[in-house]
Amino acid sequence: MTATLRNSNLKKLRDHSFDVLVVGGGINGAVAAASLAGRGVRVALVDRGDFAGGVSSNSSNLAWGGIKYLESLEFLLVSKLCRSRNRLMRAYPSTVKEIRFLTTIQRGFRFPPFFVYLGSVLYWMMGHFVTRAPRFVGANAIESAEPVVNTSKAAGGLEYSDCYLYDNDARFVFGFIRKSLNFGCIAANYVESLASHREQGQWITSARDVISGQTIEIRSKAIINACGPWVDSQNIAVGEQTEHHHLFSKGVHLIVDRITDNKRVLTFFATDGRLFFLIPMGPKTCIGTTDTQVETPLVEVTDEDRDFILANANALLDLDPPLTRDSIIAERVGVRPLAIKGESGEADWVQLSRKHVIEVDEARQHLSIFGGKLTDCLNVGDEVAEWIDRLGIEVPQRDNRWYGEPGLELREEFMLQAKLMELDSLTDPSSPEPLSERFWRRYGESAFGLLERIREDESCASLLIKNAEYTRCEIELAARREMIVKLEDFMRRRSKIELVVRNADIASAPGLREACEILFGEDAEAKLQEYLQSLQA
Repeated sequence: MTATLRNSNLKKLRDHSFDVLVVGGGINGAVAAASLAGRGVRVALVDRGDFAGGVSSNSSNLAWGGIKYLESLEFLLVSKLCRSRNRLMRAYPSTVKEIRFLTTIQRGFRFPPFFVYLGSVLYWMMGHFVTRAPRFVGANAIESAEPVVNTSKAAGGLEYSDCYLYDNDARFVFGFIRKSLNFGCIAANYVESLASHREQGQWITSARDVISGQTIEIRSKAIINACGPWVDSQNIAVGEQTEHHHLFSKGVHLIVDRITDNKRVLTFFATDGRLFFLIPMGPKTCIGTTDTQVETPLVEVTDEDRDFILANANALLDLDPPLTRDSIIAERVGVRPLAIKGESGEADWVQLSRKHVIEVDEARQHLSIFGGKLTDCLNVGDEVAEWIDRLGIEVPQRDNRWYGEPGLELREEFMLQAKLMELDSLTDPSSPEPLSERFWRRYGESAFGLLERIREDESCASLLIKNAEYTRCEIELAARREMIVKLEDFMRRRSKIELVVRNADIASAPGLREACEILFGEDAEAKLQEYLQSLQA
């Protein structure tokens, strides 16, 4: 069932010519495709894995303005990121939400607490006062507000606001993929770009369907390399030479049972001096991150990573019992691609930021997107469209709205229908959020179809997997619209089930097989066994 859309798009990739081929379906590729398709450009997008399968599914789930860059005096970058954060808040009010950060400053830290507080005031001002004002917090007040924080060495702290994603990062990225599909983009996951060459003023890209092994040719006027940490290797494959390249920082997060019921981010400075977060994730808490320079995007969580995070958490919190490796429910690991100019791999590591760079080969109509972070994604989409226009490729609709939730009037209509049918009374007790809110945030106008399905059969509002916050009708919708090729695509990226439910509980869940049957039809058993084997790996 779910393969229908993908199979149709594979045929269109072979049979049609495009203005632009986007290689890579992470956040940069997703916004590039949505921005261009929304403006009427003929766009194709491929990714050798699943959409948001790499860096874009292993972030901290924060959409923040980069307060830490104040220390390196990057005021223009902070100002730009704050404007981008505010723009996301306006465009996605149900998804990108303000959250309070409580930061504890230990005695002997490189700056006194009140000085750090003044920095947060400057940050608030640079954010145009959109969020709640920061406040200085004494050590006793920290203990009162968050008894779980160990204040024995605390000199004081502060509370300020930034934003987080209510759902997971990969779900947010897929929203742009889905938007691009709605605008006519031809996208397919598990399609690997093998090589590209110019011929008679256009690119011819040889690509391989990873699932079937078949090769196809994709013709386009321009190519956008949005391969995230693999931008450099992709450029080598197509013969592109660039001034910029990437350095990599490995980030690891551990997910454990919820540490505090207060819905705020707890912020500290780890033993290596870098920021350390405890971030709410529904019924769980996400802890991290590490910041380790590595040579390659191929990374994994090591025992050293686990012990570093657990040791810092236990030292900074009053936990009884303390966290151990057995406390870990799930793990996230990825690299941050940091853009650097020049051939040398040497740089002032502390000074490197996540700012993006778009490097353009105008003669060959080729764009490479380096670096970037989720907060800045809308700017990336707009800049890509400007460059495509400058390259002489027609952009029919210059100012079309290519992002954001549907308008308030449509939301009010949906909420009225949901209220009249008493939808929220069907919310599972394990869910902290009413069904109406969740449906609208995840699906926008497509949520009307969920209402109709539940009117037909009320059992479609029930959860298939305990504590997973995904109903039967949502899985049916995913089968039709979300191009799920492997069960992992749904369990870890379209949803965050794998991040908040232990593998053993997932494997034994009675509804897992039914979810497979909905998603894969006659291939359900093979897909289920493939997934169960991956859980044991």
